Amino acid sequence: MTPSTNCPIAAYEFSRGPDPAGSNFDRLDEFQRQHRPFFRTEEAQGYWVFTDHDVIREGLQHPELFSNSVMVPTESNPPYKWIPIMLDPPEHGKWRHLLGLYFSPKRVKELEGAHRAFAIELIERIRSTGSCDFYAEFAAVFPTTIFLQIMGLPIDKLDDFMVWEDKILHVTEEKDPDRSGALNAMMEVMGYFGELIAAKRADPAQRGDDIVSHALDWRIDGEAPTDEDLLSCMLLLFMAGLDTVAAQLCYSFLHLATHPEHRRQLVDNPDLTARAVEELMRAYPIVQTARIATSAIEFHGCPVQKGDIVAFPLGMANRDPNEHSRGGTVDFTNGAPRHISFGAGPHRCLGSHLARQEMTVVLQEWHRLIPEYHIPDLSEVVEHSGGVYGIERLPLAW
Repeated sequence: MTPSTNCPIAAYEFSRGPDPAGSNFDRLDEFQRQHRPFFRTEEAQGYWVFTDHDVIREGLQHPELFSNSVMVPTESNPPYKWIPIMLDPPEHGKWRHLLGLYFSPKRVKELEGAHRAFAIELIERIRSTGSCDFYAEFAAVFPTTIFLQIMGLPIDKLDDFMVWEDKILHVTEEKDPDRSGALNAMMEVMGYFGELIAAKRADPAQRGDDIVSHALDWRIDGEAPTDEDLLSCMLLLFMAGLDTVAAQLCYSFLHLATHPEHRRQLVDNPDLTARAVEELMRAYPIVQTARIATSAIEFHGCPVQKGDIVAFPLGMANRDPNEHSRGGTVDFTNGAPRHISFGAGPHRCLGSHLARQEMTVVLQEWHRLIPEYHIPDLSEVVEHSGGVYGIERLPLAW
């Protein structure tokens, strides 16, 4: 499409880094201040970026207008299909029903005691040392280990899994200009799952009470999924489970380490933690997603054509001062905020209950055992952007 000359153009970049921690949220804030409710970037094939909370939420709620078959704005014709998130209704709902059983509020609540015990164990391992890299020694271990158990994957391969995860989700154009490294890593992950599924099929004694084992008996419309679709589903779960909560924990602890008044609120009043989790997720929304238009439509004044890519950054939606007057400023006493950090519409995150519980448990137990901590050198804390924002190193001392 050739956009109208009246359409605002901005130098927006989807994936970049390393950058100073928090700077990409500041960049989103500035784009939003300058361009409402949309602008166009000439990155890749060119795409639209929507900036207002209400517009972003509406776009996510209408898959008949904006298909999930594209989710990375710089890849208009992706050579992969993450199931079920890249499916549209009604196919999407059939897969979501299967997976939803593993992340229901009741099932997640039953795991709280084990999650709390594991958090305490990890914190106690590092408490006497007086310092740690919070990402490497805690955030990359706690939620990922829990998710590996849910999936039925071996914990001793965590380091290998994190290498694949990094190649898929944390690459920049400079490091992987043609995305071949990311695609190769996806193939390696699917190859690993293929071997694991084959082994469980051949020897039922290897099956357990986990997603991979149960997947062998899944049915969609009465038929077993193809191996290709099954492996695509395992790939998506792998990427989501090993990255998102780790990233959200890092941004939360970055904030608390640099805002002692907020940290003290949690130390003095642990009952405030659940509300704090919601506010931290609102202020630091890590997911920045995209869609592809299914038809020509004027969407809030934007002349979208069929096949256009549109970006819906949750980092703009949640920090929009038109929706939350405090914008990117954190306030734990302002009531539980309504936010769309888990998305909106039919593709809202399946793992939201698990993520909330993990975040709450960690913030409560960490501040009970290590109430005072700081970042020795903030210049060492860098982040990457892309589909999921993340912090690559977070040194803490106490």
